[in-house]
Amino acid sequence: MEPKKQYYKNTAETIIKNMKKRQIEGYYFETSREAIEMASSLLKPGASVGFGGSMTLNESGMMDALLNNPDITLYDRSQAKNAEEIKEIYHKSLSADFYFMSANAITTDGELVNIDGNGNRVAALIYGPEYVIILAGMNKVVRNTQDAVSRVHNIAAPPNGNRLNKQTPCALTGVCGDCFSPECMCSHTVITRRSGVNGRIKVLLIGEELGY
Repeated sequence: MEPKKQYYKNTAETIIKNMKKRQIEGYYFETSREAIEMASSLLKPGASVGFGGSMTLNESGMMDALLNNPDITLYDRSQAKNAEEIKEIYHKSLSADFYFMSANAITTDGELVNIDGNGNRVAALIYGPEYVIILAGMNKVVRNTQDAVSRVHNIAAPPNGNRLNKQTPCALTGVCGDCFSPECMCSHTVITRRSGVNGRIKVLLIGEELGY
Protein backbone atom coordinates (compact mmCIF):
# COMPACT_ATOMS: atom_id res chain seq x y z
CA MET A 1 0.00 0.00 0.00
CA GLU A 2 1.37 3.42 -0.92
CA PRO A 3 2.38 5.63 2.03
CA LYS A 4 -0.47 8.15 1.76
CA LYS A 5 -3.13 5.45 1.57
CA GLN A 6 -1.54 3.68 4.53
CA TYR A 7 -1.58 6.96 6.45
CA TYR A 8 -5.26 7.47 5.66
CA LYS A 9 -6.08 3.92 6.75
CA ASN A 10 -4.12 4.14 10.00
CA THR A 11 -5.61 7.54 10.89
CA ALA A 12 -9.14 6.37 10.05
CA GLU A 13 -8.74 3.35 12.33
CA THR A 14 -7.75 5.67 15.19
CA ILE A 15 -10.75 7.94 14.53
CA ILE A 16 -13.18 5.01 14.29
CA LYS A 17 -11.97 3.63 17.61
CA ASN A 18 -12.44 7.03 19.24
CA MET A 19 -15.88 7.45 17.68
CA LYS A 20 -17.04 4.20 19.23
CA LYS A 21 -16.77 5.65 22.75
CA ARG A 22 -18.89 8.57 21.49
CA GLN A 23 -21.68 6.23 20.27
CA ILE A 24 -20.88 7.17 16.66
CA GLU A 25 -20.40 4.39 14.09
CA GLY A 26 -17.33 4.90 11.94
CA TYR A 27 -16.28 3.12 8.76
CA TYR A 28 -13.36 3.51 6.37
CA PHE A 29 -13.36 3.01 2.61
CA GLU A 30 -10.48 3.53 0.20
CA THR A 31 -12.80 4.78 -2.52
CA SER A 32 -16.05 6.71 -2.87
CA ARG A 33 -17.55 3.84 -4.82
CA GLU A 34 -17.22 1.50 -1.84
CA ALA A 35 -18.70 4.09 0.52
CA ILE A 36 -21.68 4.68 -1.79
CA GLU A 37 -22.36 0.95 -2.01
CA MET A 38 -22.45 0.69 1.77
CA ALA A 39 -24.59 3.81 2.24
CA SER A 40 -27.03 2.72 -0.47
CA SER A 41 -27.41 -0.70 1.17
CA LEU A 42 -28.86 1.02 4.25
CA LEU A 43 -31.76 2.53 2.28
CA LYS A 44 -34.73 0.20 2.34
CA PRO A 45 -37.57 0.63 -0.18
CA GLY A 46 -39.93 3.39 0.88
CA ALA A 47 -37.36 5.23 3.00
CA SER A 48 -37.58 9.02 3.14
CA VAL A 49 -34.27 10.83 2.64
CA GLY A 50 -33.13 14.39 3.24
CA PHE A 51 -29.72 15.91 2.64
CA GLY A 52 -27.64 18.96 3.37
CA GLY A 53 -25.80 20.92 0.70
CA SER A 54 -22.42 19.27 0.21
CA MET A 55 -19.68 19.23 -2.41
CA THR A 56 -18.58 15.88 -0.97
CA LEU A 57 -21.94 14.30 -1.78
CA ASN A 58 -21.65 15.66 -5.31
CA GLU A 59 -18.00 14.79 -5.95
CA SER A 60 -18.24 11.29 -4.47
CA GLY A 61 -21.26 10.39 -6.60
CA MET A 62 -23.53 9.93 -3.57
CA MET A 63 -26.00 12.57 -4.80
CA ASP A 64 -26.31 10.85 -8.16
CA ALA A 65 -26.98 7.56 -6.37
CA LEU A 66 -29.75 9.18 -4.31
CA LEU A 67 -31.28 11.02 -7.27
CA ASN A 68 -31.33 7.81 -9.32
CA ASN A 69 -32.79 5.59 -6.60
CA PRO A 70 -36.45 4.98 -7.53
CA ASP A 71 -37.21 3.20 -4.26
CA ILE A 72 -36.80 6.18 -1.92
CA THR A 73 -38.59 9.47 -1.35
CA LEU A 74 -35.93 12.17 -1.71
CA TYR A 75 -36.61 15.62 -0.27
CA ASP A 76 -34.80 17.67 -2.91
CA ARG A 77 -35.01 21.44 -2.48
CA SER A 78 -33.57 22.01 -5.95
CA GLN A 79 -37.01 21.02 -7.23
CA ALA A 80 -38.78 23.67 -5.15
CA LYS A 81 -40.59 26.44 -7.04
CA ASN A 82 -40.41 29.10 -4.34
CA ALA A 83 -39.18 29.94 -0.83
CA GLU A 84 -42.23 28.39 0.81
CA GLU A 85 -41.59 25.04 -0.86
CA ILE A 86 -37.93 25.17 0.19
CA LYS A 87 -39.04 25.79 3.79
CA GLU A 88 -41.43 22.84 3.57
CA ILE A 89 -38.65 20.56 2.31
CA TYR A 90 -36.35 21.70 5.13
CA HIS A 91 -39.01 20.71 7.66
CA LYS A 92 -39.75 17.36 5.99
CA SER A 93 -36.03 16.58 6.03
CA LEU A 94 -35.97 16.97 9.80
CA SER A 95 -38.27 13.97 10.15
CA ALA A 96 -36.78 11.84 7.37
CA ASP A 97 -35.69 8.26 7.88
CA PHE A 98 -32.18 9.16 6.66
CA TYR A 99 -30.28 12.41 6.36
CA PHE A 100 -27.12 12.63 4.22
CA MET A 101 -24.43 15.26 4.71
CA SER A 102 -20.71 15.76 5.03
CA ALA A 103 -18.75 17.22 7.93
CA ASN A 104 -16.73 20.41 7.79
CA ALA A 105 -14.05 18.81 9.93
CA ILE A 106 -13.42 15.67 11.99
CA THR A 107 -10.89 15.44 14.79
CA THR A 108 -8.60 12.47 15.31
CA ASP A 109 -10.33 12.03 18.67
CA GLY A 110 -13.61 11.40 16.86
CA GLU A 111 -15.46 14.69 17.25
CA LEU A 112 -17.46 16.28 14.41
CA VAL A 113 -17.30 20.03 13.78
CA ASN A 114 -19.83 21.77 11.54
CA ILE A 115 -20.52 25.44 10.86
CA ASP A 116 -23.72 26.54 9.12
CA GLY A 117 -25.37 29.68 7.85
CA ASN A 118 -29.06 28.75 7.99
CA GLY A 119 -28.65 25.92 10.47
CA ASN A 120 -30.87 23.37 8.71
CA ARG A 121 -27.96 20.95 8.24
CA VAL A 122 -26.71 21.06 11.83
CA ALA A 123 -30.30 20.92 13.10
CA ALA A 124 -30.81 17.60 11.31
CA LEU A 125 -27.49 16.33 12.61
CA ILE A 126 -28.46 17.09 16.19
CA TYR A 127 -32.04 15.82 16.25
CA GLY A 128 -34.83 14.63 13.97
CA PRO A 129 -33.94 12.14 11.25
CA GLU A 130 -33.77 8.51 12.35
CA TYR A 131 -30.24 8.13 10.96
CA VAL A 132 -27.59 10.59 9.82
CA ILE A 133 -25.11 9.37 7.21
CA ILE A 134 -21.94 11.45 6.91
CA LEU A 135 -19.52 11.02 4.02
CA ALA A 136 -16.16 12.72 4.46
CA GLY A 137 -12.84 12.64 2.68
CA MET A 138 -9.73 12.25 4.81
CA ASN A 139 -8.78 15.84 3.89
CA LYS A 140 -11.36 16.90 6.50
CA VAL A 141 -9.36 15.36 9.36
CA VAL A 142 -7.69 17.70 11.88
CA ARG A 143 -6.00 17.35 15.27
CA ASN A 144 -8.55 19.03 17.55
CA THR A 145 -11.66 21.23 17.62
CA GLN A 146 -9.63 24.45 17.55
CA ASP A 147 -7.95 23.33 14.33
CA ALA A 148 -11.36 22.24 13.05
CA VAL A 149 -12.93 25.68 13.46
CA SER A 150 -9.88 27.27 11.87
CA ARG A 151 -10.14 24.84 8.97
CA VAL A 152 -13.76 25.78 8.31
CA HIS A 153 -13.12 29.54 8.46
CA ASN A 154 -9.93 29.57 6.43
CA ILE A 155 -10.05 26.57 4.09
CA ALA A 156 -13.69 25.56 3.56
CA ALA A 157 -15.64 28.82 3.77
CA PRO A 158 -13.83 30.93 1.11
CA PRO A 159 -14.32 28.51 -1.82
CA ASN A 160 -17.80 27.64 -0.58
CA GLY A 161 -18.64 31.35 -0.62
CA ASN A 162 -17.44 31.53 -4.23
CA ARG A 163 -19.54 28.48 -5.13
CA LEU A 164 -22.64 30.10 -3.66
CA ASN A 165 -21.85 33.58 -5.07
CA LYS A 166 -21.75 35.11 -1.60
CA GLN A 167 -20.50 38.64 -1.00
CA THR A 168 -18.77 37.79 2.26
CA PRO A 169 -15.22 38.89 3.16
CA CYS A 170 -13.92 35.33 2.82
CA ALA A 171 -15.46 34.93 -0.64
CA LEU A 172 -14.11 38.28 -1.84
CA THR A 173 -10.63 38.16 -0.28
CA GLY A 174 -9.99 34.49 0.48
CA VAL A 175 -9.50 35.40 4.15
CA CYS A 176 -12.01 35.02 7.00
CA GLY A 177 -13.19 38.43 8.24
CA ASP A 178 -15.07 37.09 11.30
CA CYS A 179 -17.99 38.88 9.71
CA PHE A 180 -21.60 39.70 10.49
CA SER A 181 -22.41 40.03 6.79
CA PRO A 182 -26.07 39.54 5.75
CA GLU A 183 -24.81 36.53 3.78
CA CYS A 184 -22.62 35.14 6.57
CA MET A 185 -22.23 31.37 6.31
CA CYS A 186 -20.94 30.97 9.88
CA SER A 187 -23.99 31.56 12.07
CA HIS A 188 -23.98 28.26 13.96
CA THR A 189 -20.97 26.28 15.19
CA VAL A 190 -21.79 22.76 16.36
CA ILE A 191 -19.33 20.35 17.95
CA THR A 192 -20.67 16.81 18.18
CA ARG A 193 -18.70 15.09 20.94
CA ARG A 194 -21.21 12.23 21.30
CA SER A 195 -24.33 10.84 19.68
CA GLY A 196 -27.21 10.77 22.15
CA VAL A 197 -28.58 7.68 20.36
CA ASN A 198 -26.07 4.89 19.90
CA GLY A 199 -25.37 4.31 16.19
CA ARG A 200 -27.70 7.03 14.92
CA ILE A 201 -24.78 8.90 13.33
CA LYS A 202 -22.75 6.85 10.88
CA VAL A 203 -19.53 8.38 9.52
CA LEU A 204 -18.12 6.99 6.28
CA LEU A 205 -14.50 8.10 6.01
CA ILE A 206 -13.12 7.94 2.47
CA GLY A 207 -9.44 7.75 1.51
CA GLU A 208 -9.80 10.56 -1.04
CA GLU A 209 -9.80 14.36 -1.00
CA LEU A 210 -13.43 15.40 -1.30
CA GLY A 211 -15.20 18.73 -0.84
CA TYR A 212 -13.81 21.83 0.79
